[in-house]
Amino acid sequence: QGRMVESGGGLVQAGGSLRLSCTASEPTFKLAAMAWFRQAPGKEREFVAAIGWSSLNTYYSDSVKDRFAISRDNAESTVYLQMNSLKPEDTAIYSCAAVRGVWSESLYNQRATYDDWGLGTQVTVSS
Repeated sequence: QGRMVESGGGLVQAGGSLRLSCTASEPTFKLAAMAWFRQAPGKEREFVAAIGWSSLNTYYSDSVKDRFAISRDNAESTVYLQMNSLKPEDTAIYSCAAVRGVWSESLYNQRATYDDWGLGTQVTVSS
């Protein structure tokens, strides 16, 4: 199982921006898809965004669409999440995830689709 490490979280005011990074312990060209999930206190982990190997296919939850952007750099073994126009309800622990082998793309927003997970980075948005 690969190891993934997130960074870039922190405290930001509403309307601000943050860029999260997730670096994999192995070359990401070996990972069929990568994604970000988040978990707020007292809530279940929820899907945020996903990206396929070639970066041509990206998916977003309705709550972050048009505000967040996912990208990946296979040469750097890293996936990014650019978060703009942040809201207090975006406060959560953000974790990255990766798929080995074949990606069940129709299930892009399901936790069970992903094989490897990072421990997460805290994002706090103040009002």
